[in-house]
Amino acid sequence: MEQAGLTWEMRHFVIFSVVSAIIFMAISFVASGNILIAVAFAFFGGFGFPRWYVGSKRKRRFNAFLEELPNGVDIIVRGVKAGLPLGDCVKVVAREAREPVATEFRKITETQVMGISLAEAISKMPERVPLPETNFLAIVVSIQQKAGGGLAEALGNLSKVLRERKAMKAKIKALSSEAKSSAGIIGSLPFAVGGILFLIAPDYMMILFTSSSGKLIIAGCLFWMFCGIMVMRAMINFDF
Repeated sequence: MEQAGLTWEMRHFVIFSVVSAIIFMAISFVASGNILIAVAFAFFGGFGFPRWYVGSKRKRRFNAFLEELPNGVDIIVRGVKAGLPLGDCVKVVAREAREPVATEFRKITETQVMGISLAEAISKMPERVPLPETNFLAIVVSIQQKAGGGLAEALGNLSKVLRERKAMKAKIKALSSEAKSSAGIIGSLPFAVGGILFLIAPDYMMILFTSSSGKLIIAGCLFWMFCGIMVMRAMINFDF
């Protein structure tokens, strides 16, 4: 929840999960009138939806962080070249950068007030934002603090690497967009065809829902559809 930028405590998350389960259960029971379906939706609303919501917020925050981090590093590079200490440059980033980079650098300055060194404070950033880019920043600062050397040049190279990684991710996303669209069409096609057949000839399709063999066929088709979708997902998603 902290990585998602939420100020919730665990009790807030529990309350959100309970309220979500009640809402999902009430809506599904009113729509279907079946208590078993309502219980299934309540389970999803209590355990699935809250975790999906927090995970989605976390992903969006990380993406916003990656968008702004190279600009924050550039501010530090310009400040160091102008003769400012690294600590003052971090404070400038905390004031001038966009969220959530400003918040994370503000936490670094707040940690320094408690007597922790700057290198150690920056090394804790990957715990709050577990991304390769934050690890790069922490490693560069830590090595410079221990071994010395040109910090402006090292951070300038880091900024270049961050921007190149950002461009590579955008290129991968563009190249895989066609495959993702094709996978979405293939995955939705059986449901679309089934819905059209149900509208055209409902008696023809109702056999699948009223007979035992039809229900087994539906279960088998859903299972193999799930397997196919997972295979396509693994083929078109790239870890970078």
